[in-house]
Amino acid sequence: MYLMYDTNVNGERVYTLKKHNPQGTPTQSAHPARFTPEDKYSRHRIIIKKRFGLLLTQKPAPIY
Repeated sequence: MYLMYDTNVNGERVYTLKKHNPQGTPTQSAHPARFTPEDKYSRHRIIIKKRFGLLLTQKPAPIY
């Protein structure tokens, strides 16, 4: 079994082992994607993220 998570109404992660939450929508994997230094498409992913403003440096700082 893999650790999965879903977000609650406050936007916090709620961890579970189930593949679907009680509403029936799929949960997301809590494990990071595999990394390989021979990644041929990393440059393209960074360009796309920069184009659509999805890089962490392009987002406002979180308010604590």
